[in-house]
Amino acid sequence: MKFLTRSLMGLFLTALTLGLLAAGGYAVIAAISARNAAPERPAQARERVFAANVVTLDFGTRVPRLTAYGEIRAVRRLELRAAAAGRIRDLSPNFVEGGTVSAGELLVQLDPAEAQAARDTAAAARGEAQAALALAERTMAIASDDLTAAGRQADLRRSALDRQRSIDAKGFGKAADTETAELAVSAADQAVLTKRTALSAAEAGLDQARNTLRRAEITLGEAERKLRDTMIRAGFAGNLAGISAVKGRVVATNEMLGELIDPAALEVSFRVSTAQFARLTDAAGALVPMQAEVALDLQGRTLSAPATLVRVGAAVETGQTGRQLFARLDAPAGFKAGDFVTVTLDAPPLEAVAEVPSAAVGADGRVLLLGAGDRLAAVPVEVLHRQGDTVLIRAAGLATGQEIVAERTPLLGEGLKLRPLRPGAAATAPALVPLDAAHRARLIAQVEANARMPSETKARLLAQLAEEAVPAELIDRLEARTGG
Repeated sequence: MKFLTRSLMGLFLTALTLGLLAAGGYAVIAAISARNAAPERPAQARERVFAANVVTLDFGTRVPRLTAYGEIRAVRRLELRAAAAGRIRDLSPNFVEGGTVSAGELLVQLDPAEAQAARDTAAAARGEAQAALALAERTMAIASDDLTAAGRQADLRRSALDRQRSIDAKGFGKAADTETAELAVSAADQAVLTKRTALSAAEAGLDQARNTLRRAEITLGEAERKLRDTMIRAGFAGNLAGISAVKGRVVATNEMLGELIDPAALEVSFRVSTAQFARLTDAAGALVPMQAEVALDLQGRTLSAPATLVRVGAAVETGQTGRQLFARLDAPAGFKAGDFVTVTLDAPPLEAVAEVPSAAVGADGRVLLLGAGDRLAAVPVEVLHRQGDTVLIRAAGLATGQEIVAERTPLLGEGLKLRPLRPGAAATAPALVPLDAAHRARLIAQVEANARMPSETKARLLAQLAEEAVPAELIDRLEARTGG
């Protein structure tokens, strides 16, 4: 019984398989017959037309805009350092982070007791030196008067000796009187020498007193300087930063307590390429002081200020390229040192150039020109400047009014036909092609024979093929599947 059941099941499966194979063969034969029933037409090769956006060239004078990024720096800044060691006694109420101070304002006062004592001692020493100088001046005056008196006395003694000798010559004098007169003259001369020595000693004492006073004044000046060093004052009006001083703290000599920045003297440092720098110089290679605009993004609004190029960096740092430029802010209100800003400046204008999208220029330095019959031709151009998504180009083979491809792709090349898409132009309807009866029947049979196509899609395509004119895109797609 089991053998009979298995035999009947095998016969049934064999019959079912043969039936399915027969149905499949019939479908294939029917499709081939339908295709062969239509008259064959020679295959027509259709040129593929690409669509791309085009832009119209407009040659004229353009002003290149250079964009760079830089950092705000303070031109005028002062480090506040302790010139002397000591304990901080007083601090200005404005001596805080971001505090605003005026020129000459007392910011920090160190304990001046020791410096004040040294200054008072030096002042007393100077007073003593002044008194010693006055005494030396009086002593010299007296010594000078003594010398004058001794000189007059010596002159009198010589006159007396001359009279005695005159009497002796007449035979009335005595030898003893003459000798006495000579001894008196000698004593007077000795007195003159003594007074002269005293005067020399007085002059030396006066010079020494003057030097002593000078040393005392130097010592007093040094003491006053050390006393002033206990006070730290603002060198100019500005804002404070990096504050590290507190009242009662002991500071060391030359310890930094903060920094004073002038908010009205700011500049921006930024870097440009060598080619961009060449446009900012004159014939002699000097930097042209042109205007620039500095902008700071404040998360929703932009703070901008005009600036003027003032100088170029003296050297190129290791690992850097281009040139470092500095521009002085003309109205720095709102900017702070350390801000990261955008710098925009206008270079000298360029003549006979056109502004096109940067994607329009290929890696080979060419653009695709839309020529006669909407054919593309590659034309070499010279890229003079890049700014954002556009470039400034110059080409001898191009003129105003001509159109080029706005964005080059690997599919586009010289000699291809293009369907230009112009900015602002309305979208055109798809091209329609009339079909003859044989061509229409062949396409309908192809669609009906496609068993994998969904029924909704098949119904839509059959409805389109039933129209008098059929979209060319649909015809190309169907023929591409059959190679026809």
